[in-house]
Amino acid sequence: MPRKRNALMIAVVPAALLTASCAHVSQQDLDTQLGTLRDGLEQRMDEGDARLATRLDGVEGRLTELGTDLDAMERDFGVAIEELETSLRFDVPVYFEFDKADVTAPAREILARFGSVAEKYYPDARITVEGFTDPAGSASYNIRLGQRRADSVKSYLVAQGMEARRIRTVSYGESTDRLIMPGARGPGTTGWENRRVVLVIDHDGSAAAPPIAEEGSR
Repeated sequence: MPRKRNALMIAVVPAALLTASCAHVSQQDLDTQLGTLRDGLEQRMDEGDARLATRLDGVEGRLTELGTDLDAMERDFGVAIEELETSLRFDVPVYFEFDKADVTAPAREILARFGSVAEKYYPDARITVEGFTDPAGSASYNIRLGQRRADSVKSYLVAQGMEARRIRTVSYGESTDRLIMPGARGPGTTGWENRRVVLVIDHDGSAAAPPIAEEGSR
């Protein structure tokens, strides 16, 4: 910050000197004017620094809250959260019965918690619901089944108050590179790990807090 202040002082002093020479003020008057100008400028810079520090403290506090809420999701529900450059990927324990796309009662609590976190910290971000199946049945059928599961989760989130336009759905069906248990399939409970959804919050990479306005932009 001292460099910025010195630059501003250098820019202002020539104008003050020019004004002084034209008015034929005394050296004492000139020194007084420059002192007043310097004091006022430093006061404004100090006030700007204080406002910026307050905003930064607010961002830091909000990020701390986000970390606490994410830790709680991992602890309470066994959610695995992967932080990427511009997204958060939630590998949630939201599973489906064989050949079904209904959101089960245990999944609703998890989805409600996810929705509250997304709304609180990323209210404008795009949410992607990825649907998956086990490898039983044809690949084309499983693409459709995975889509039904993703759409079912979207419908639940919308029913909880999230805007439908923010949520997109996609199906990966039985995609072999995304199976949790390769080859595990129903009927029955076998392969339940593969019958799931993944939730992704796509954001712009900025902190989960209001942007800091540059001084003078208001």
